[in-house]
Amino acid sequence: MVMFMNEYLQYIYLKLKSSSDFKHRELKCNLGTINLFFIDNLCDSKFISEYIIAPFIRNDNIKADIEDVKKNVLYSNSIGDIKTKEDAVIHILSGDVVIVFDFISSAIYCEAKVFSKRSISIPIAEAVLKGPREGFNEVIVDNISLIRRKIKNGNLTVELQLLGEKSNTTVALIYLKGSAPNNLVDYIKKKLSSINLDFLLDINYIQEQLQCKYTCFDTIGYTEKPDIASSKILEGKVVVLVDGTPFALIAPYFFIENFQTADDYYLNKYYSNFTRVLRIFAFMISLFLPGIYIALATHHFSLIPLEFIFRLSASRADVPLPLSVEVVIMTFFFIFLREAGIRLPQPIGQAISIVGALILGDAAVGAGLASQSTVIIVALSAITSFLTPKLNTAMIFWEFIVIVLSSLLGLMGFFMAIFIFCAHVGSLNSCGYSYFMPFTTSEQFDYRDLAARDNLQDISKNMLQTDEDERK
Repeated sequence: MVMFMNEYLQYIYLKLKSSSDFKHRELKCNLGTINLFFIDNLCDSKFISEYIIAPFIRNDNIKADIEDVKKNVLYSNSIGDIKTKEDAVIHILSGDVVIVFDFISSAIYCEAKVFSKRSISIPIAEAVLKGPREGFNEVIVDNISLIRRKIKNGNLTVELQLLGEKSNTTVALIYLKGSAPNNLVDYIKKKLSSINLDFLLDINYIQEQLQCKYTCFDTIGYTEKPDIASSKILEGKVVVLVDGTPFALIAPYFFIENFQTADDYYLNKYYSNFTRVLRIFAFMISLFLPGIYIALATHHFSLIPLEFIFRLSASRADVPLPLSVEVVIMTFFFIFLREAGIRLPQPIGQAISIVGALILGDAAVGAGLASQSTVIIVALSAITSFLTPKLNTAMIFWEFIVIVLSSLLGLMGFFMAIFIFCAHVGSLNSCGYSYFMPFTTSEQFDYRDLAARDNLQDISKNMLQTDEDERK
């Protein structure tokens, strides 16, 4: 038993002796020596003194039985067995107190975590007019508790595992047993177990493993709102949380969900449907408007009304650049402004976005780099892109493809770009499910939550399970 303790002591000291916040407390009892190991900055010192150290000192009849120590001596609410030396170090670094005895050939840990964290606050990326105002923070236990508060179901399953050889980051796989398809759960587990990284610091490390390769579209969703994560779990999907990240991954994720927001289910049904249709039209305007503008103005004058042709020609009379180059330059201007507005502090970012757009737009027209019609087209395309923020990166990439093909081949190139876009999106999948679901199933109209939503009682159902039954 002394050899057992010495073996643990040597290994723990070897790994943690260089850390100044690593603490070792030695206690004496009637049977021998008790060693406590913990990280001072991760543990509650008052809790350790009152509920771990004090019971050992006050108890004069400690038995050489680990189960008796856990049941009759310690007052801690969470006690577990240490399986290996490596397991002991991980528990110490996770904020637990590891206890090693020289008279018992077993080691245990007591949970005593306490550390600085950001409080539950209003989510920034997914603001709502009506509905819950709480969002995830960077602590995984808090995020799990937010989901459990909303789903009080015994079938709610939370599976924890450590990823990252050096970081040992806690990852939680959350799903509703009986609702989430088994093949989906097994697929995600297999993907997570295949991750071989030295460290995992953000949820994007996992997202890249799960989503489709060679595409700008996010085939794995994300959210910072526990109510959205809970609703997806109840629909039969799987949610992944990573310690240190205030976002949750949602798998699978479908193209139509890019146009759905939390407000769609909290506000009046008719207003929600109107805004959803508006977002779909805004997406098409942002993606295709610059391309069709170039195609018509460059190759197909006859399709433009005569009155507008004269105005268009007059506005472009002093512009020496080709129309396609003009559109690309102005598009880059707006991309630069948007990125500057995002990266700068919020008050400054808003000011530079507004002032920069006004100054650059007016200066470009005055300098003869762009016409007024081009500025209007590009500005309208940029503004409408903000209605679907989750598609921003994909739209920038595909907008340039549409512009290039439209400038080379006119309307033929424009329609070619549309066909290529539809073929690309249709070829994608999310964790084995078509990215175009539920359009790809014969039961699509039973979901009643596509371009417009039906009553809440009619759309609260398990989409994936229905599709699973259809496959069988």
